[in-house]
Amino acid sequence: MTASTIGRAGYIGLGNMGSPMAERLLDRPAGLTVFDVLPEAMTPFTDKGATAASSPAGLAAECDLVCVTVLDDAQVREVVTGPDGVLSAARPGTVVAVHSTISDTTAVELAGLCADKGVDLVDAPVSGGAGGARNGALAVMVGASDEVFARIREPFGTFASLVVHAGPVGAGTRMKLARNLLHFVSFTAATEAQRLAEAAGLDITELGKVVRHTDAITGGAGSIMWRDTTSPLVEDDSWFPIFSRVRVLGEKDLALALDLADRLGVDLPLGARALSDLGPGLGVGTGEIAQTRSRKEHA
Repeated sequence: MTASTIGRAGYIGLGNMGSPMAERLLDRPAGLTVFDVLPEAMTPFTDKGATAASSPAGLAAECDLVCVTVLDDAQVREVVTGPDGVLSAARPGTVVAVHSTISDTTAVELAGLCADKGVDLVDAPVSGGAGGARNGALAVMVGASDEVFARIREPFGTFASLVVHAGPVGAGTRMKLARNLLHFVSFTAATEAQRLAEAAGLDITELGKVVRHTDAITGGAGSIMWRDTTSPLVEDDSWFPIFSRVRVLGEKDLALALDLADRLGVDLPLGARALSDLGPGLGVGTGEIAQTRSRKEHA
């Protein structure tokens, strides 16, 4: 099979994410086979022309691409290597795409087991939520060989507007974990901001409106993620003056927020860490404001 000849797709796991992703595959002329442990989850697909399989093995026997979106590592293992799993029936050349967020070591291990039978397993976690899936606007981070990546770009393009080749098997998951580190650290930072705003007598629902509005304009944290290395910048690097300016503004505002928190008796551990780490993280070193606050704290 090549990029132009991957035929019938199969989808295992028709939950909150799997269902809208599988629905996007319905439009492919090669057809779609689905499987879920809940028979009623398959009905909307069979009503639209898909075929329902009775097991992962039954699905794999007739599909060139098997997409898997289940809960965790244990379920992925069962789907792929269980007694009635994909590997028990998949033909050589079949691609198994794991969209679940699992351990990268699990992905590498399962890829090795699949390779022994001539099957290519790729880790392809997604970002963008169910809404992104419904709109065909997900980002997919793929761990695969160059050849296999070329083969899956077309079907993945039905549910994703960004398909990134992160590297070999395991790299897709590692990229997803880095992405979600930012996601959930920022959620934790949001709770700090809410505590500060609430202690200051502000309406935190109105604060939320402001955050969503401005992040939609500025791009949030992603707006500074342009560098190709995390090494310190040299002064003649074109990014140096830009990130130096970001540091100046960021340290000023962080210091003001921390001063307010001190007056209100609110503990902001992430805010304090951000003040000390912002400049070095941007590659431009610690600025005067952060150095001054650090000296005061250690005096």
